[in-house]
Amino acid sequence: MTSDAPLAAASLEACVSVQAADFDPGAETLALSAGRRDVGAVATFVGLVRADKGAAEASEISVMTLEHYPGMTERSLQAIVREAWERWSLQGVRVIHRFGPLVPGERIVFVGVASAHRGDAFAACEFIMDYLKTRAPFWKREDTPEGGRWVDARETDDAAAARWGSPKVQG
Repeated sequence: MTSDAPLAAASLEACVSVQAADFDPGAETLALSAGRRDVGAVATFVGLVRADKGAAEASEISVMTLEHYPGMTERSLQAIVREAWERWSLQGVRVIHRFGPLVPGERIVFVGVASAHRGDAFAACEFIMDYLKTRAPFWKREDTPEGGRWVDARETDDAAAARWGSPKVQG
């Protein structure tokens, strides 16, 4: 079940942003369906910085710093979006990922997907987020009162991405 309309390179560039600035999830969500009569569903995900590192670790995060590889990161995200477009029937996609220092409660990522039907919108949104977590070149450093540390990839993220099958995504 793939989209009927091809996704042009210019469209890919327009739907992916890597930026230091915050974003407005409401405005981004509205933009996915504005003026469209073919959109029946918009699924979104907004990721936030958590202060809590998990039950096993007592210290709270004071700052999370995200770094990326400019150019390569955007191309990786565009490849992920292209694959979602090929797998599901979509009318629009928007991915925004922030970089730089962020404090707990701040927004990190927005994934929005528009489709005629909710199933495609939900699946594509989840797919993009799962692949983003495992295949986009971002590096995360967490600072606590005890000091800072670079965050390793999590097995749970790899398992979430693996359920979608073999990736076609190339950076």
